Amino acid sequence: MIALGTIFPTVWLLELLVLSQPYCMTGARTSDNEVDDGFSDLDSPPGTNKIGTMVDKDVDDEFISEQEIPGDESEVDSAEVADGSLGLSDSETQSNGEKEPRRKSLTCPLFKVVMEAPRHSVTAVLNKWVQEGNSLGRDEISLTVWNLRKRRFYQKALQFVEWLEASKHLNFVERDYASHLDLVAKVHGLQKAENYINMIPESFRGEIIYRTFLANCVSTSNVKKSEEVFNKIKDHGLPITTFSCNQLLLLYKRVDRKKIADVLTMMEKENIKPCPFTYRLLIDTKGRTNDITGMEQIVERMKADGMEPDLSTQAMIANHYIFGGLNDKAETTLKKMEGDDIKDNRNACKALLPLYAALGKAEDVGRIWKVCEAGPRLDECVAAIEAWGKVGHVEDAEKVFEDMLKTWKKLSSKYYNALLKVYANHKLLSKGKDLAKRMSDDGCRIGPLTWDALVKLFVEAGEVAKADSILQKAAQLNRIRPLYSSYMAILDKYAKRGDIHNAERMFQELKKTGYTTRMTQHRLLLEAYINARTPAYGFRERMKADNIFPNKQVAAQLAAVDAFKKTNISELLD
Repeated sequence: MIALGTIFPTVWLLELLVLSQPYCMTGARTSDNEVDDGFSDLDSPPGTNKIGTMVDKDVDDEFISEQEIPGDESEVDSAEVADGSLGLSDSETQSNGEKEPRRKSLTCPLFKVVMEAPRHSVTAVLNKWVQEGNSLGRDEISLTVWNLRKRRFYQKALQFVEWLEASKHLNFVERDYASHLDLVAKVHGLQKAENYINMIPESFRGEIIYRTFLANCVSTSNVKKSEEVFNKIKDHGLPITTFSCNQLLLLYKRVDRKKIADVLTMMEKENIKPCPFTYRLLIDTKGRTNDITGMEQIVERMKADGMEPDLSTQAMIANHYIFGGLNDKAETTLKKMEGDDIKDNRNACKALLPLYAALGKAEDVGRIWKVCEAGPRLDECVAAIEAWGKVGHVEDAEKVFEDMLKTWKKLSSKYYNALLKVYANHKLLSKGKDLAKRMSDDGCRIGPLTWDALVKLFVEAGEVAKADSILQKAAQLNRIRPLYSSYMAILDKYAKRGDIHNAERMFQELKKTGYTTRMTQHRLLLEAYINARTPAYGFRERMKADNIFPNKQVAAQLAAVDAFKKTNISELLD
């Protein structure tokens, strides 16, 4: 194994300490898609020669209702899926971190039986399936769990796995227990998951179990529990893997960038080799701090270590260039993504559409879309709608949507939402209302993503009270919590208006709904006090209670609100 000293020299580690500086960008971006390596036999679909029918990816699972999407899907940084190894990613990852080609979607009779079974009778349906002599091999089981996870039917997946374990229809190995553990964490939370670990036979309580639990702790940004689990891995003498180190990097990237260099130092000391995901995390962290030189150095080190950035990493790099105002470098990156002929590199189209739109290049958006237009894929259509909207071509976005309806006849709310966001961004309230009514008439299930789009539609139109009302009704009438971004959009507007009462209420709503308290919420709440020219008594203590410590921006805000405090003389004069 190559010593990490050749990959992370001390000078570079010291340089990474600049990551502890607060975000210096206005409107810093807050989400990205990150997955890691594969692990569970239960969660990996078997080869197509074994079982299942090949189905067009774009037709199979793209019509999933929003009711199946967890409420925190778009929470700030929650798109950073902590553990793609748990069957959530569209592609498997080999042990060296390189992704294998995306598998086609597979279905099998057992999956359909579980899907169609009412929640209260899953066990009875499965018992009947076995009694009728149907096959229940590992291939069918793996494919069923994989499909349930992909559709985010975690509760049904858990019922299925619990039945398997209780009925002894499958001889569980460590990876199967890990799959069960992950589903418990997703459905019932960390405490129940920790209790389940104690029920796993000791001989199967290995590194995979603890790294699975670690990934779930990280996904909730629970620093204390994440560090505790990582230390347990070390204390139990289990191997410290690149995967586990990546989880810590992902956690600290979100909550405490000062500790990133500590993790890299530990990796160097323990000779733990980075994988493409490790580099992706570091590239993104540098880019988010607008340290473009540092970002480019990491890219070069990644290449020197024999790893070429894939399309998604190249798109991330281009995005950071655009955000940093380096449009020439962004265009160079996009040309590399296109290759010699974009027609021969169709997979790049989805990523290129929004990037050219971000550069304001409507002609290039049209050129790339022309490659897709004759036989578009659903994800390309969504990218095109968003891209046309970004460059102000609302009619072109509408045409893509109408063509989708002609081709696929019935679409899930996901695709309506794409156009709804375009209307919101262009303050087209009347068109947005009409589209929302059309969604209802077309039988779309309305969930968090639609609520989010509607909230932003009314917020951008200046009707914040109506947006607030929609959010409150959605939260009361549904078991799925609204998205983090929905609350933040309203909190932001109340802050700008200096509406302390409603800003405080929205701040508390976020807490009550179960979202982790972050620096951004405190910053916006302070902005409300500043705009109202009112002192925020005890605010430092409130932040400390939430384990949030002021960065430079928030420290400046605290100083600003302190200036509004009444002095002895001002009280006498009043």
